[in-house]
Amino acid sequence: MALFFKSKGTVGLDIGSSSVKLIELKPGKRKGYQLVNLGVASLPPEAIVDGALMNSSVVVEAVRSILGNLKLKTKDVATSISGHSVIIKKINLPTMTSEELEESIQWEAEQYIPFDINDVNIDFQILGTAEAEAGQMGVLLVAAKKDMIHDYTTVIQEAGLNPAVIDVDAFAVENMYESNYSLEPGEIIALVNLGASIININILKGGFPTFTRDISAGGNQYNEEIQKSLNISFEEAEKMKVAGRAEEELPLPREIEGIVQAVSDSLASETQRSLDFFSATATEDKISKVVLCGGCAKTVGLDRAIADKTGYPVEVANPFNNIEVNPRAFDADYIADIAPATGVAVGLALRWAGDK
Repeated sequence: MALFFKSKGTVGLDIGSSSVKLIELKPGKRKGYQLVNLGVASLPPEAIVDGALMNSSVVVEAVRSILGNLKLKTKDVATSISGHSVIIKKINLPTMTSEELEESIQWEAEQYIPFDINDVNIDFQILGTAEAEAGQMGVLLVAAKKDMIHDYTTVIQEAGLNPAVIDVDAFAVENMYESNYSLEPGEIIALVNLGASIININILKGGFPTFTRDISAGGNQYNEEIQKSLNISFEEAEKMKVAGRAEEELPLPREIEGIVQAVSDSLASETQRSLDFFSATATEDKISKVVLCGGCAKTVGLDRAIADKTGYPVEVANPFNNIEVNPRAFDADYIADIAPATGVAVGLALRWAGDK
């Protein structure tokens, strides 16, 4: 699923609300893909709010700082968007060909999109007839405001790159997961991407999105609560937040342990409400597990909090699980540390123009 394409091989560029992440892959020597380039640059608070670019020049400089340290083989970029300016709906329509739907999608979409239809770009994917009524087919409808797409493409062009693919965060994470892990037929998995200011939820059934939602919450809440409690800067709060890492089982600094637990419980409750809503509307479908990624997926105790609240098994994804990483070119400890935060970027780096 992508809102437009212009080229073939692309570099993944995840413009998140706390950092910009760039990943370039190439076909692996044996199979799959191999990591070629990886770059990360932090963004100041409020540079991006709910997916909207509030300070474009800062984002341009962040991208340029990454490019200054890398030798890219292509200028073509796949990026993605999320937030209130993006609408994703699963709808049922009368059975028709893809060509027929292409001609009528504007009219069909107008009934489901809460924006002026002339202000959005639209894309769709036919899901099939398995769960639709006789004579109907399931369609995944995606619409994004044109001004938001314009803002992202302008930033990419000003940084010296070519915007080739505009995708959606939730679908980029899906692409990453399906390329790194096997899906059992009919298995239902909840992919939860925990960013700094937005949580993307995408529930897959048999490899197809069946429920998607963006929640305006995320890792910045840890920083804000620590900042308020200890009267320190946002940046100092960030350092304290990451002082403990789940895989190293390091304890959090005592003065923030309770704060982190309270925010983790709050984010877990937000996640639970969305999963409960799905379960209430799809009573025969049971989620088999929750898979986390995103910048705050490794926050100490968050995975346990989500498991406790939802009652589902929870695991943290490794976006490089099935990707060759040359230990002579990349530090293994750094890759392990940064991996969960690269879910969107890896998914974007796997995109090719014309795929769905």
